[in-house]
Amino acid sequence: MLIVDSHLDIAYNALTWDRDLTQSIRRMRESEAGMPEKGRGLNVVSFEELRRGEIGLFFVTMCCRVASHGKRFPGVRTQDMAYASDRGQLAYYRLMEQKGWLRQIRSAPALRTHLQAWEADPVHCPLGFVLTMEGCDGIVDDDQVPEWWSEGLRVVSLCHYGVSSYAHGTQAPGGLTPRGAPMLRALERAGMMLDLSHLAEAAFWEALDVFGGQILATHNCVRALCDHDRQFDDDQLRAIIGRQGVVGVAFDDWMLSPLWDRQAQDNTGITLETVVDHMDHINQLAGNCRHAAIGTDLDGGYGKEQSPADMDTIADLQKIPDILTQRGYSDDDIATMMHGNWLRLLEEGLPA
Repeated sequence: MLIVDSHLDIAYNALTWDRDLTQSIRRMRESEAGMPEKGRGLNVVSFEELRRGEIGLFFVTMCCRVASHGKRFPGVRTQDMAYASDRGQLAYYRLMEQKGWLRQIRSAPALRTHLQAWEADPVHCPLGFVLTMEGCDGIVDDDQVPEWWSEGLRVVSLCHYGVSSYAHGTQAPGGLTPRGAPMLRALERAGMMLDLSHLAEAAFWEALDVFGGQILATHNCVRALCDHDRQFDDDQLRAIIGRQGVVGVAFDDWMLSPLWDRQAQDNTGITLETVVDHMDHINQLAGNCRHAAIGTDLDGGYGKEQSPADMDTIADLQKIPDILTQRGYSDDDIATMMHGNWLRLLEEGLPA
């Protein structure tokens, strides 16, 4: 079954973790054997595994934040540096396109063309990607939004951890900064979609008041199941549902369950069943299956040690349909969650 994943830090993986994603998972893991950093030798994403898992379309990030809270949340010193870093990540995606590994999706017609090509030849078709920016410190001012639009940027979030130039984010309570509302209006004028992920609660509600365009959440979980400000409470989820948004459920163990233990050797109690619990919660709030989807964030600074225990690589996303079947979901509802919701949102949110 085709899967659409709304959050993968592909360039971050390649450039920060120094990983050649054109290699096999086995070869990458072997090359990192003995490295002391957390997550080394445990990576779960490669181009080969994406194809094996039938993940023919995914959202990729550019992400570089300006440091905030006295370096509690590390980053660069200035927005100019963030801009340059994001440009470097974009250059990686461009090169992967030139080499035939990836294909950027900029418009609704391009989306349809890619899906036809994937269906005809999933073995050789380039993997499709939608370009996003996670935390937009790299957009140095409102006037620069059209430049990024011309590069194919289509989804933007205002912040990451800490306080960005435009909004308070995860673990930094507060609202929009004075520059936040003007940036939101510039994004809406350009036709960008707004990713609500990482917004602090006050900033979330303020952003919804200002921004009238398409909203989504590329990688989030449910606060009722895992109580942390990184997750959405039910009122936030209802607001997204009411605006016809979609939530990509993340696969990071600490976002999935309060049972996660950073010091544990494994987290066998956190599985793909746990992921489906979050999807099901969103469905129950909505009264339908049109708002829950996949947004893994796999390899977002971690690997197998912080992923559902019954996953070895991202290809194991194909286990989820069987779990949904066991929960009583129909084939049509399962297809809706695995790819249909994101395809519908992109069809509506991308330029015609």
